[in-house]
Amino acid sequence: MTNPLLYMEHLSDGDIEVLARVAGTRSSLLKQRMHERPELIDEVLASPRLYDEVFDPSHDLLDPRVSTFLAFAVVVNRSASDLQHSSYVAEWSGPGKRLPVFDVEPLREFIDDGARRYFLIEFLNSFTTIASGSYVIRTRNGYRRRRFSELDPVRLSELVDQLPPLERAGGYRRLGDVALVLSGVFPDHVASHPLQPAQRERLSRSAAITPEDALRSGGEIDFLEAAGAGWYRRAVDVATAGMGAGPEILRSVSGRFTQARRILNYVSDRFLYGSEQGLTRPTG
Repeated sequence: MTNPLLYMEHLSDGDIEVLARVAGTRSSLLKQRMHERPELIDEVLASPRLYDEVFDPSHDLLDPRVSTFLAFAVVVNRSASDLQHSSYVAEWSGPGKRLPVFDVEPLREFIDDGARRYFLIEFLNSFTTIASGSYVIRTRNGYRRRRFSELDPVRLSELVDQLPPLERAGGYRRLGDVALVLSGVFPDHVASHPLQPAQRERLSRSAAITPEDALRSGGEIDFLEAAGAGWYRRAVDVATAGMGAGPEILRSVSGRFTQARRILNYVSDRFLYGSEQGLTRPTG
């Protein structure tokens, strides 16, 4: 069951209008009913009619009233529905390569959970804008200013090291997110741009995994899975040490990082890249 309050933080008035139209009711009444019957949000988001409403093939672009959050909510829920009836998935096996894999049940188990579905939706939406900037680091030759993009885990890990201890939980969370988005949404790019051994060692220290485990983990995707799970665990541990509790969803995802990555590979191949204009016109 999904907590509708989490969704209400992100859904725009336009989103609610679309959802209400699909549910055959008024926006104000839909909001009231979602609070009275929380499972309603799951029912509406999983509706085939909502998918057709948001991704109307007769329109070149998304309805401007539809937020990116709702668009991702629709494709994640459509993926959950599709996986229930799939006997195999096309598994990423290398740049430009996909192989059929019949091990679908772990993906169903992951995405059937409402909290993990919400995690994937919010996660994808968080990368619609990419943070970048500069920071100052002390080196043997004095202080130096370095630029960073949050899609560069090496520079981002350096920035997180500079944060006050109580703020590092959020930094480790974002590093885990970056590992997941790179391995799940951009695996071809990752595999074609391998990390150097020194970079792996730095990221291994940041993620609290041993250099031996990092080097033994094989290819770039395997390494990012190990590092990403480590960063999520560190985020929970640091938050727990500072506030007495950590985000349990990260503990759940850290133990299922491979499943999360595989689901994102599926979502990306079918919905994000399987169209002429990204999310404007997904296939299926």
